[in-house]
Amino acid sequence: MTEIHPFTLAVDQAELDDLRDRLERTRWPEAELVEDWSQGAKRDKVRALIDYWRKGYDWRRCEARLNALGQFKTQIDGLDIHFLHVRSPNPDALPLIVTHGWPGSVLEFMKVIGPLTDPAAHGGDPADAFHVVMPSLPGFGFSGKPTTTGWGVEKIAQTWAALMARLGYTRWVAQGGDWGSAVTSAIGAQAPEGCIGIHVNMPMAGPSPEDLQNPGPREQQALAKLQHYQQWDSGYSKQQATRPQTLGYGLADSPVGQAAWIYEKMWSWTDNDGTPESALTMDEMLDNIMLYWLPNTATSSARLYWESFGSFAPRDIHLPAGVSLFPKEIMRPTRKWVETSMHQLIHWNELDKGGHFAAWEQPDLYVNEVRTCFRQLR
Repeated sequence: MTEIHPFTLAVDQAELDDLRDRLERTRWPEAELVEDWSQGAKRDKVRALIDYWRKGYDWRRCEARLNALGQFKTQIDGLDIHFLHVRSPNPDALPLIVTHGWPGSVLEFMKVIGPLTDPAAHGGDPADAFHVVMPSLPGFGFSGKPTTTGWGVEKIAQTWAALMARLGYTRWVAQGGDWGSAVTSAIGAQAPEGCIGIHVNMPMAGPSPEDLQNPGPREQQALAKLQHYQQWDSGYSKQQATRPQTLGYGLADSPVGQAAWIYEKMWSWTDNDGTPESALTMDEMLDNIMLYWLPNTATSSARLYWESFGSFAPRDIHLPAGVSLFPKEIMRPTRKWVETSMHQLIHWNELDKGGHFAAWEQPDLYVNEVRTCFRQLR
């Protein structure tokens, strides 16, 4: 089956009513015993988010926006792949496949679709145009949930190459962050026919023994980031990588549990002033949370960690590659570390604002980075 079918979102009202009922019957824990977020998502902040979800949030707005963009599904290796496909008005545009991560979704890219596909309408050069393909990872959003093991990063990279070929693209580039970085890096290592280069905003690289013995100031910063993640920020990944099924029972049954599980990362991983809402609006965060709640993907998305958490490791990439490093990224390796695996690094930039969700938080900077990198390959 190689057909590509238009996909229209139309969530049954009964599902939205059930969600509201569950939110109204939440059994809350006691508040944290500290003033900061060191014990996790603060109760007053979560309650404010949930109050807005119950009383002010409008899912139909998000649904209509997705439907207006152009959603599709196609089956590859027996699995339905959901994707957005927005073609540029410029017929000579460069095809680009962009991959999200966890706890994100295709919604991370809503602010950059216009500037990427139609730069002239956003004050840019028409020559920088892209045809943009944005798939939902297997087990995420409205893609199918794998019914067998084996859907790890390498297989997803192969699937994305098959998707681009199915769309008729014979010369294309790839971009991603978080799991999207792992998938994009795997595409770079596999060098499938048609792919001419990649760009990531969370490069996977580690220190050499020499760096560990005598680190300079920049290496010390990178090592401190790694240590903080391992000590204070990686519990979610250990749980999802080892017992995703156990975690899933709670998140699948409790919308507040699902929301808090994601909301804490919006605080931890964005470039904010102490509250997630200074980086992303409540609507933006809840739209994204809904793409986990409505299709019930807490467990299936977590299984990617079980399949492939070890894939967050450097891999030899000989295709042209670019890196944009935002200051609040989870890990910030040095250029020297990255160059040991990206053997043809054509773009490197360390920016002064932005976090893990680059396209979502700093769309203008993200667009400029993608344009600058891939301009060299046109």
